[in-house]
Amino acid sequence: MASKTPSSFEDFLPTMAHKLGGDGLIGELCNGFQLLMDGDKGVITFDSLKKNSALLGLQGLSDEDLWSMLKEGDFDGDGALNQMEFCVLMFRLSPELMEDSQFLLEEALQQELKDYD
Repeated sequence: MASKTPSSFEDFLPTMAHKLGGDGLIGELCNGFQLLMDGDKGVITFDSLKKNSALLGLQGLSDEDLWSMLKEGDFDGDGALNQMEFCVLMFRLSPELMEDSQFLLEEALQQELKDYD
């Protein structure tokens, strides 16, 4: 399935990744998930995404764009995004970050090795 990135989407993930490192970026993605999720269900639904999307600068997206994002990230087909699906989707929507993911993986592995020693 080809990824359709909404034209109003501005990709800040690569900048965040370089400033925060791998662990910091994952922490921020988790914070973003918390902002967008339905507090009762613990997942991002269409309604929670629509209601809370302005918190992340996504207020300009149409209902169709929001549904497309939800469908593209919904790997288990339950009509909602859990935290892992959300994080994977954010990486997939960031072409530059996908290219830089090797850097982030190597950085995380090096940190794990340092912590292990």
